[in-house]
Amino acid sequence: MAQEMPALFLSQVERYYPQSDAPLEVLRRADFALWPGEVVALVAPSGTGKSTLLHVAGLLEKPDAGEVFVGGLATTKLDDSGRTRLRRTEIGFVYQFHHLLPEFTALENVVLPQRIRGLSRDEAEQRASELLTFLGLGERLDHLPSELSGGEQQRVAIGRAVANGPRLLLADEPTGNLDPHTSQHVFATLMALARASGLAALIATHNLQLARQMDRQVTIREGLVVALD
Repeated sequence: MAQEMPALFLSQVERYYPQSDAPLEVLRRADFALWPGEVVALVAPSGTGKSTLLHVAGLLEKPDAGEVFVGGLATTKLDDSGRTRLRRTEIGFVYQFHHLLPEFTALENVVLPQRIRGLSRDEAEQRASELLTFLGLGERLDHLPSELSGGEQQRVAIGRAVANGPRLLLADEPTGNLDPHTSQHVFATLMALARASGLAALIATHNLQLARQMDRQVTIREGLVVALD
């Protein structure tokens, strides 16, 4: 693994927010590497910077110092359009709520990001069908989100997030709205997808049971990304 290129590498990243008295430092010379095929849990109390770390890693926020490498590419000097293109092709996002488009079927929700990228409808539909079948939804392709269970909706959201074949998946409490049994099923599906595709995933979660099943666990302490004790 040491000879591979990290899917994500944060080098000496700093992120702070202005306040009336002194800036609030959230990330302070933080280093972090995430490798292809690796699934890492980000476990930290609210207010310590989990969302900030995910936003910086996902190119939604620029760091105030340091560098963010995605697949070996330095990103901090990219303009907005360059960052948008990189997010579209290299990074997938999954949130606590699925945010599926309610008027589109499961298949269509996974087709859409591929069509935006420029794939033909036939290509996009074939990949969407294959992905959703892998995720256990082969018989639910034509169902609207309202006709799916919570776990099924979240699996569609995962399919949508990886539809363009990103090297990096960032997830913020992806099973937070699900019951324990469904959470485990969704998580197992995500792990299988990472293993099968070489996808690297950083998953913020408060669920310690799920965190222990990942390859390693990290937290944010005094602005640094460190191994969870």
